[in-house]
Amino acid sequence: MSALAIDLRRTAGFVVSDRQGRLVGKVECPMYGTAPDVPDALSVKAGLFSRRRRLVPADTIDQIDGAVGVIGLRVDREAIRSFL
Repeated sequence: MSALAIDLRRTAGFVVSDRQGRLVGKVECPMYGTAPDVPDALSVKAGLFSRRRRLVPADTIDQIDGAVGVIGLRVDREAIRSFL
């Protein structure tokens, strides 16, 4: 399934993995930047009690499986910026 086939606004709770299949975290919420109604990135929380979050830009998403709730990225986990 293509990344453009699903609306990023409905991806809260999806699991995110990098290009090697390693777990990045779970989508917390979409993040908006250039347009107020189209998300540019996803906020991904690393763990249940973790304060660390990663900013996953929409252009790094390779595929989204809406049936299973998994987002696959085309970059490694280390290439994704973290923020508080």
